[in-house]
Amino acid sequence: MDKHQIVYADRTIEFVIERKSVKNVNLNIKPDMTIMVSASEKVPLSFIYDFVKSKGAWITKNVKMFENVQPYKQSEREYVSGESIKYLGKQYRLRVQDTIEEEKVKYYRGFIVLMVREPNNFARKAELIEEWYQEKVRIVFEKSLDKIYSLVQKYGIVRPSIDFRVMKARWGSALIDSQTILLNSELIKAPKHCIEYVILHELIHFKYNDHSDSFYNMLYSLMPDWEKRKTLLDDEIVRDL
Repeated sequence: MDKHQIVYADRTIEFVIERKSVKNVNLNIKPDMTIMVSASEKVPLSFIYDFVKSKGAWITKNVKMFENVQPYKQSEREYVSGESIKYLGKQYRLRVQDTIEEEKVKYYRGFIVLMVREPNNFARKAELIEEWYQEKVRIVFEKSLDKIYSLVQKYGIVRPSIDFRVMKARWGSALIDSQTILLNSELIKAPKHCIEYVILHELIHFKYNDHSDSFYNMLYSLMPDWEKRKTLLDDEIVRDL
């Protein structure tokens, strides 16, 4: 596979050409933002360049979308007793305990208790906390989707599946083609009513894939206080992430 580039609207678009037995010239953008073009050996390079340039606007738009959902690494924690752990809008103190039994994380009397065999093993402590968060994310997000979907089902919206990852620039995204709502897993640190706002926002996009008056009229009718929930997310929750 060879790397190539063209210039579109003062922007350099780099892409990889893969020669294979296909009838058409195909273009695909991977989640890591690599632009792949597949074409048979018979297709001239000049034709492929013109084809990619003709897709310049589409490429620019979709690369920007993938940039917005790229995972990012948060600032490192120490995972020591007394450290603050945020969960569903509340701050909990972390309590690290040495154990010879099963390693796990649990909620106990207002604390998030991290039970680990090697209290000084930073990597293991980080892994256990992340596993705990991911378990809670799936449970809470699925229950929230069940609750909010009941509000929109009568409008002919098919229940989408749900997926999640850490994202740096948005709380959620409606992936129309795959019938999926992608949520920022950092939402697990926000109150449930804020999570429900994001889910409703994305569900409505399956009926109105824009931010038109029709979109906002539906949002207002189903959740009159949505602006307060959004403000809490954007002004207070983000500050603590």
